Amino acid sequence: MERIVVIGNGGSGKSTLARQLAAILDLPLTHLDAVYYDEDWRPLPHEDFVAEQQRLTAQGRWIIEGNYASTLPVRLAAADTAILLDLPAITCLWGIVQRRMRYRGGQHPRDGVYDRITWGFIRYVAGYRRSMRPRVRAAVAEHGSHARAITLASRREADDFLNRVSSDRRGARNA
Repeated sequence: MERIVVIGNGGSGKSTLARQLAAILDLPLTHLDAVYYDEDWRPLPHEDFVAEQQRLTAQGRWIIEGNYASTLPVRLAAADTAILLDLPAITCLWGIVQRRMRYRGGQHPRDGVYDRITWGFIRYVAGYRRSMRPRVRAAVAEHGSHARAITLASRREADDFLNRVSSDRRGARNA
């Protein structure tokens, strides 16, 4: 695992999992929200966003976390691993509430996430499994069939996955 895409619903824990995985594997991490939005929450033009992802994925080792389904094929084509966080909507909504309580809103400089909660965002999160998950799975099948696909369906599965990777990494260093 040296070129990893982390995708999933808002509030599913993409940033947290990617940050922990990057530390375990000593990989550079990019949060797509930090690439897509500037400090005033203005989006990057689509062509520039695609070009930046092409530049990032040309590197030898990386983790890139974030959805952005329209540019997912760029990341998947270069990835060796695709991790989908497929948590229930209620878990994701609770994750958003926890993030809001932790950061008190606004943009988080560490990961570029802008903590803005709108009814549209809540509807997106609530309907992700019905509307976006099929599109994401189709993109993984079409553009990332060469990559190892990992689906994590709970916070416990995500923690267990990180523990296994960490254990494997320690074992490899001690061998």
